[in-house]
Amino acid sequence: MWTINRGLRTVAGTFILTSLFLSLVHSKYWLLFTAFVGVNLFQSGFTNWCGMMKILKRFGLKDGELEGVFEEAPQCDRHSLIELKP
Repeated sequence: MWTINRGLRTVAGTFILTSLFLSLVHSKYWLLFTAFVGVNLFQSGFTNWCGMMKILKRFGLKDGELEGVFEEAPQCDRHSLIELKP
């Protein structure tokens, strides 16, 4: 079963390998596209937002078994912890 994360890794790998190949046979400027993909992967690690994931979701890919677990988990703050103390 294809999940959004699996699709994202496949698309990113395909983009990187294609741009590396094009930089060898056509122009070194294709390495800028490789850098663009890397920067997007880097920022999505910090912001948890990725435009390609939204596109893949529109294509019908579903969240995996553990994807979205942290978004659905109840949030805990220090006030609720203080209330639990005996």
